[in-house]
This record gives sequence, C-alpha cells and structure tokens, in this order.
Amino acid sequence: MSNKALILVIDDEPQIRKLLEITLESEGYKTMMAASAQEGMALAAGHQPDMILLDLGLPDSDGQEVLVRLREWYPHPIIILTVKNTESEIVSALDHGANDYMTKPFRTQELLARIRTSLRNVVAKTAQPLINFGDCSIDLQARVVKKSEQIIKLTATEYSLLVLLAQNEGRVLTHQYLLKEVWGHAYADQTQYLRVFLAQLRKKLETDPNHPKHLITESGIGYRFHTG
Repeated sequence: MSNKALILVIDDEPQIRKLLEITLESEGYKTMMAASAQEGMALAAGHQPDMILLDLGLPDSDGQEVLVRLREWYPHPIIILTVKNTESEIVSALDHGANDYMTKPFRTQELLARIRTSLRNVVAKTAQPLINFGDCSIDLQARVVKKSEQIIKLTATEYSLLVLLAQNEGRVLTHQYLLKEVWGHAYADQTQYLRVFLAQLRKKLETDPNHPKHLITESGIGYRFHTG
C-alpha cells in the first residue's frame, strides 16, 4: 500500500483501537493509538499526524474540549467517532472544527471513504484551482462557474456559498457556520437565507433540483457538498 498518511486514533476502548489499527494499516495508512485525551494531545503535538480520529467519551477530558484545544493549533482533518448521536452534540462538534462525524457502531467502508474524502480535500486545496462536479465546474482563479460548458451567472453571495461548500467537499457545514462565513455573525440565526440561496443554486446547477446530487441537505444540521 502507498497511502502513507499518518492517522492518530484517540479512543479509550481497546477493541475499537485494535479494529481501527488493523483496518487502517490494511489500507496502507500509518497509525498511532492513544487511550486518553492527555496521551492524544501529546502524540498530536509531537508527531503532527495527517488526520485525527477522535472519540468524544474520553476518561480524562470531554472530547468537545479536546476538539477545541486541538483546533487552536492543529490544521489537519479531524473526524469524530462516538456513541453520542444527539443533534446538539453533532452540531457542537462541527461548529468546533470537526471535519466529519460518525456514530458507533460504524461501517468500516464508510469510514474509509470519509477518510479518503477528507485527505483528498487537503490535497485539492493546494492543487490547481478547478473544482469539477457532475457536468459543472468552478474555476476559482477566474471566478467562473460552468454547466455543460456554458457559463452560469451567479450572484456574489451564491458564488461565495457554493465555493465554501465545494472547498469542504464531504464535510457537513452547519447552518451557523455557513451563515457566519458568507453573511457575517449578525446573520447566524437567519436559516431562511440558506434555504433560499441553496434552492437558487440547485435550480442553476443540479440536473434535478428536487433530488440534488451535489448540494445535499443534512436535516436539522446543515449542508454537505458531493462532487460525485
């Protein structure tokens, strides 16, 4: 295998750590294991892994607090793996900087797919500024969006929203995060703005706006962008 990315697992369950170690290394990833928040923070600081898989139910610290502390300096993807599955926990983790969120028990193939997506996004941000999805493309340098090779006219706000979603492909972006990033902090509760603008983007870019393949709603939480 040739993936070579180093993934740090922070989880206090020995069987989960063993499962992840076997699964990840069989796919060519290098791994490090931590059973506590303290150990995980030390390994993250000392080895700068390419990704962290973080459990929220740690014995020595709340996982949400660990996430906040990591995001003060750690720039790479963090995927949450936890038994906590309430909407408030999910939204909090995503707003605190998690790239993705999976609840236990999880399907290993789905986890591997989400790992590939998150790592691919890191590479994509340093590559040529062109994002392709379906029969559409976004030229970030020219600020031009095309569908079937025809230029699609977007407003400045529509373009900003689309680019923010596209540059975070596969990641759930919460309503609050999108509103703050595109409209500003004063609009953090104006979720109707998102519904209107997402509907407009779907009409312009999706083949079937009523069954979107790229601009996906995560009910009660936010939106996720898919290239496929």
